[in-house]
Amino acid sequence: MKFVKNTLAAQLLWVAIGASLQLGTLYAQEAASPAGAPKGSGANAITQAAVQKGVLNCVSRINQVSNFLGYSPQVGALLMLPPSQTDQRLVPLVMEVPGEGGSAYVSATFAPNQANGCGATYDAVMFWPQACDDVAAKQFAALKKVGPLRQTITVLDGGAATKVFLMPAGNGCVSIKKEIVL
Repeated sequence: MKFVKNTLAAQLLWVAIGASLQLGTLYAQEAASPAGAPKGSGANAITQAAVQKGVLNCVSRINQVSNFLGYSPQVGALLMLPPSQTDQRLVPLVMEVPGEGGSAYVSATFAPNQANGCGATYDAVMFWPQACDDVAAKQFAALKKVGPLRQTITVLDGGAATKVFLMPAGNGCVSIKKEIVL
């Protein structure tokens, strides 16, 4: 799968990553870990593409988070790299993670040079055909319901670093899980 778009307004390089990625001479495959990738980690294609474009400060965190969020060769991914100083700027990642009930939209952002080396946060968005109260009870039973964000979006609390927002959508519900990776 190949996709490159360079917009004048944003000056961002967008790279879609599938089971393998080709961008000029850039190839990312599931096999070997390139120099700079986490040792013995089996760096995934997202991590390999990031390393090959000079993102080194966040390489371990990118591999950790993308694997945690369900990266596999069946996942679609879009890595948005800045046009310069790629190792010193935010690196956003978007994934479409297929599941039994449909696909989840997952967005992660990696910030180099933070107190923990590389800061990261992600949002996982999923549509559920059930009402939000049912989704809260079945999918997020361990989280505490703290009330509405304002009017229609319910907030579930998983601690200082994790929140889930439930938003009615027709007869169903959209969940947005937001987590800061500590």
